[in-house]
Amino acid sequence: MTAPTKPNPASYFPSIEKKYGRPVQEWIDLINSSPLTKHMELVNWLKSEHGLGHGHANALVAHTLAGRK
Repeated sequence: MTAPTKPNPASYFPSIEKKYGRPVQEWIDLINSSPLTKHMELVNWLKSEHGLGHGHANALVAHTLAGRK
């Protein structure tokens, strides 16, 4: 039996664009322009300031921060 795999953050992108009406690149640019740097700080900021759900915010932040490395 194989272990369950984590969903790829990009797998959330179509539903993020549909639900919030903005292209993913706008969210990535927004995250990159934020002075915040820690994963959960960014997730909580997207949730409180921009109304994203936890899963969507988490996927965007994970994808964006992975691209910085």
